[in-house]
Amino acid sequence: MALAAVTALGLGTLSACSTDSAAAGGTEKFDVVASFYPMAFLAERIGGDHVNVTSLTEPGQEPHDLEISAQQRAQLEKADAALFLKSLQPSVDEAVTQSGAGTKIDATTLTTLEEHGDEVGGHADEHEDEHAAEDGHGHEETGGKDPHVWLDPVKYAEVAGGVGKAFAKADPDHAADYRKNTADLVAELGALDTEFKNGLAATKTKVFITTHAAFGYLAERYGLTEEAISGLDPESEPSAARVKELEKMAKADGVTTVFYETLVSDKTATTVAKDANLKTDVLDPIEGITEKSRGTDYFAVQRANLKALQTALGTA
Repeated sequence: MALAAVTALGLGTLSACSTDSAAAGGTEKFDVVASFYPMAFLAERIGGDHVNVTSLTEPGQEPHDLEISAQQRAQLEKADAALFLKSLQPSVDEAVTQSGAGTKIDATTLTTLEEHGDEVGGHADEHEDEHAAEDGHGHEETGGKDPHVWLDPVKYAEVAGGVGKAFAKADPDHAADYRKNTADLVAELGALDTEFKNGLAATKTKVFITTHAAFGYLAERYGLTEEAISGLDPESEPSAARVKELEKMAKADGVTTVFYETLVSDKTATTVAKDANLKTDVLDPIEGITEKSRGTDYFAVQRANLKALQTALGTA
């Protein structure tokens, strides 16, 4: 049995662990190390009382900037499961790959990722050829695989389903509870999807501006267009040509608001909004929950995002 346990840890896949796996991480529970808040939230909701969840990203820390410490590497070594979103945090990808975590769950394998650039949604489809001609390239070349799947309730539910199956396989003693908790969470995400669908069905404009391209999946899901000042990197600076393009587009499409987020400086959004005579507001990518967040968990902040979009887009 000891040999089998060592072999399971060495494989680091979604293979079933022994019944002692829940104590292998140093606690009597199923120890899960999550890369950042959206993954930790899934682990807590699906695992319930059976899991001990540790997040590698502290509240208020920008996930993209995370550098893994020696202590965190030690946590991964002891973990029964590591839950992460590949390509969002390179240091996490490396640490998880090198770790002996019993089960490694990459959320990007549980749903489909798409190529997103600065502009995503129906408006992008209409004007992609025009922008490609002006810029000398298409948006496919400026974007990449967009990891922000948790902002689309439907895709997040797909990830939740995969995480639930992985937990049940790795900790079979509590599989029934994991399956029930997963079903409850998926149902709640389905209700949230309905709220967004109904709440954004009739708006005066379908276009919104954000500081970085985090809301592409959400925009596509509900028939909107996200125009990002920067690309997928929240720290990148926009070009003068991009700012001028946004000002022109804002007038043409009746855009009222430039959205910024809580974990990144609002300087760029404020500058663009001032130049274009627009308002500013928060659209939270929910990469972490802090005192500045408009809610205490994923669902509360998503509903705050829905209200912000309704105000900015002008609900009929």
